[in-house]
Amino acid sequence: MAQDQIPTAVITGASSGVGLYAAKALAQKNWHVVMACRDLAKAEGVAQAVGIPRDSYSLMQIDLGSLASVRTFVENFRASGKTLDALVCNAAIYMPLLKEPLYSPDGYELSMATNHLGHFLLANLLLEDLKRAAAPRLIILGTVTHNPDELGGKIPPRPDLGNFEGFAAGFKTPITMIDGKKFEPVKAYKDSKVCNVLTMRELHRRYHDSTGIVFSSLYPGCVADTPLFRNHYPLFQKIFPWFQKNITGGYVSQELSGERVAMVVADSEYAQSGAYWSWGNRQKKDGKSFVQKVSPQARDDEKGERMWELSAQLVGLS
Repeated sequence: MAQDQIPTAVITGASSGVGLYAAKALAQKNWHVVMACRDLAKAEGVAQAVGIPRDSYSLMQIDLGSLASVRTFVENFRASGKTLDALVCNAAIYMPLLKEPLYSPDGYELSMATNHLGHFLLANLLLEDLKRAAAPRLIILGTVTHNPDELGGKIPPRPDLGNFEGFAAGFKTPITMIDGKKFEPVKAYKDSKVCNVLTMRELHRRYHDSTGIVFSSLYPGCVADTPLFRNHYPLFQKIFPWFQKNITGGYVSQELSGERVAMVVADSEYAQSGAYWSWGNRQKKDGKSFVQKVSPQARDDEKGERMWELSAQLVGLS
């Protein structure tokens, strides 16, 4: 296949976990992957370690927590001359043990800035590039913890966006939560993932019909040994994978999760826009995916519209 016929995907956070193995799986499907990461030396090392062919990937620096870095990434991507067939918004940070919030260079609470606001800006800026592709897709990673209706999402604290009081007030110190309440690191992560699903649904509502871009999310299963948990207690990091393998049956390997992401990016059966794909909280024996209902907050169109308007202000799009 000629180089100009090989489709290209950008994957954020591709230097570990789900993102890394999604890059590997897409390379096996004859895609070229732009591994968009903070640490390029690390990304190069792990890409080689898992056996991604050197001509199947390129590296570009991005820090999703910095709006300036996101904008620079887009400039550099366009300067590279690459076309864009798929964007995978995968990168996320989870810091459950924090006592005090960390802040992005823009002054926003870091997990919301990285997981939601950075991806919100990136997705909006790259829409023009995606529109030029023959069969473009934009995928935002979800998680079962965004949905308190699911077993994996029932563990407190529950995500709650409120009426976006924190966003409406500017989301700067001392405001660290989207609902304007006291900082709680686990809730901050869950809230950011609700925003991810709302973003996907709003992108679909606003742009699918006019652009043909397929917007979707997925929960690839409980990747209990992913580096996402590197900031948790060491004992948790040992017990959680065992619990998911032996008690709940929800465990999914990093490699399988990456293969599932690649399927949603590349396979024809995942061309349904606005869908949230899942393989179940407990993995189905047949291994088949299905479109799952998202949480009540994530399917609230009024919340989606308010999230969009306020997020656009925070990232400088309006």
